[in-house]
Order: sequence, then structure tokens, then C-alpha cells
Amino acid sequence: MKTILLIEDNNEVRENTAEILELANFKVLQAENGKIGVEMANSNAVDLIICDIMMPVLDGYGVIHLISNNPKTALIPFIFLTAKSERNDFRKGMEMGADDYISKPFDDIELLKAVESRLKKSEQLKGDYTRDEKGINTFLDDVKSLQELKNLSETAKVKNYKKKELIYTEGNNPNYLYLLQKGKIKTFRAHEYGKELIISLLKVGDFFGYTVLLDETPYNESAEALEDSSVVMIPKEDFYALLNNNHGVMKQFVKLLSNEIQEKEEQLLKMAYSSVKKRVAEALIKLQKQYQQNSKDASFNISISREDLANIVGTATESLIRTLSDFKHERLIEIKGSNITIVDINKFEAYIKKYF
Repeated sequence: MKTILLIEDNNEVRENTAEILELANFKVLQAENGKIGVEMANSNAVDLIICDIMMPVLDGYGVIHLISNNPKTALIPFIFLTAKSERNDFRKGMEMGADDYISKPFDDIELLKAVESRLKKSEQLKGDYTRDEKGINTFLDDVKSLQELKNLSETAKVKNYKKKELIYTEGNNPNYLYLLQKGKIKTFRAHEYGKELIISLLKVGDFFGYTVLLDETPYNESAEALEDSSVVMIPKEDFYALLNNNHGVMKQFVKLLSNEIQEKEEQLLKMAYSSVKKRVAEALIKLQKQYQQNSKDASFNISISREDLANIVGTATESLIRTLSDFKHERLIEIKGSNITIVDINKFEAYIKKYF
């Protein structure tokens, strides 16, 4: 049963609307003002919010502002319920993130159609898409079905990059949203003396380059192919059209951005407080989780340069090599050229928990 949060200060309107929704087999949480509504959204699992605009304590615009800026509630579909029909009010609400409007007075059919439509679209965009070609196409097909745009995978061009070839460089202006179709890519920042810090490692199905498109700023990092790779290049104009025409898709990218910020914060904390040995071990485990094809395999092998691995860890190459040598001596890993093999993932993770 889906849960709907109804925020409305008029008792009669709130009770009548709740009755219609409950008869349609929805669970309804009721709030008599915006402040209580925000508190209920934060403390309950809510599938959709219906909110009046003109309310005491906190109006509808204040509600959607707080809801949209909280990662926990930002993805909840939001419908404004209002007696005001001026175009400017509609426009302001949509710009702030509303998914739909219902104007008072309304009938039960109008209400239920709007609710069912928004819930259906939300479900389509909630799914975790598999990080392969099928998952990519599923995501793009869902986007197409939601906003009736052209299939971006068909209109966007695909460019092939050789190992160590740059996709974009720090300081340049962005023109595309990128989607990794094949291969592996790293994003990194370069110190003025030439030292690199790897920001992220990308795998098939990952979007990248969207942060600066959302900020409308030049690239603050560079992207380079770790191996021969194929990248879907979606023009920024299409990306902006996608966001402007479908708030649900925009929320997905906001969620990606929030996760990215959290990961970078965790990375900085580990670099500041963890030992080199722990950071190397965690980097190898991260690579295993990122790229291992069969999660049931006890061992894991990856080909990566010592310099790139050191840049992931945030340490000198010499320190990395000494640490890898220690792990090899303890028979946790095997080394052959650029290939590093974790002999037994479970044993390696147990080692980290025991000594760190």
C-alpha cells in the first residue's frame, strides 16, 4: 500500500481529499500545516506528497524547498494543491521542483489520475539500473517514455578512446554529458607540480561530467581512459532539455551528485586519518567491488599501474610499492607485472578488520 502525505490547512478539504485517497486504497498521513508536514515527511516512509500552497506557519513553497534540499525526501514526487490558478504561481512551483498541480475545486477522478500518474513515473525512475549495456538502454528508454524525447542512445554519438587518452581536461568548458559504454575511465585532479589525485574510477553504465553541467562551470578535473573505452556523448543541450522537461530525471542526477559528494568526503577523511597500509588495502577492496564480474569468485585480479594505484590511495609510489610487497609477503596478494591478484577476498577483508 502506497503512503501519501497530505498537507492542507483547511480541515474540510483535507478530510474530503484523504477520504477519496483512502477509498482508492492509499494510506494517508495528514498534516494541518507545512511545518508539521515537513516533520512527518522526515519521520515516515512517504511515496508521494500533496501540498497546499497558501498555509500558515510554513507555506507550500517553503515545504518544497525543505523537502527538495533533504537527500532523504528529495526524490518524493510532489503535487501542489491550490486554488490559485495564475500562471506565475504554476511557473514558480514547477521551477522549485513540483511534479504536478491540481487546482481547486477538483473531482475524485482528476485527483486519482494525477496521483497514479506521478507514482507510476516515480516507480520507473526508482529502479537500480544494472551497470551494463542493457541497464544503460533501460534507463534511456525510461527517460524517453517519461518525457517523449528522442532516444538519447540513438541520437548521441559514441566515441572510442585509446588507453591513456584524455576525454576532457581540467579548466575546459563542458559540452557533453558522458556515459561509459565500454572500458574503464578515471577522473583526476593534477597538482601544480604534476602530482595526481584520482577522484573516481568509472565503470560501464556510469554517467560522468554532469557535475559541471549542473553548476554551469568549467571542468574542475580531467578524465582519462584506463583502457580502450567507448563513451556515449550526449550534447549538453539535450541534457538540459531532459532535466527541464522531467523533474524526476533531474532528481536522479541530484541523487548521483549527492552520492558523489559523500564519497569524496569519505575519501578525504580516510586520507587524513588512515594509515597508508589501510588505505592501500581499502583501495584494492574498492577495485574488487567496482570491477569484479562474478561476485562469487574468491579471488580478484586487476591490471593497474603503480602510479594510478598510488594516486587513488593518495600516497607516493614508493610507499605503495613497499605496502604491496608487505601484502605479498603475507600471501594476501600475488603480483605479476602490472597485475595484482587478491588471493582470497574473504581472507583479505578479515585481515583489514583484524589489524586496522
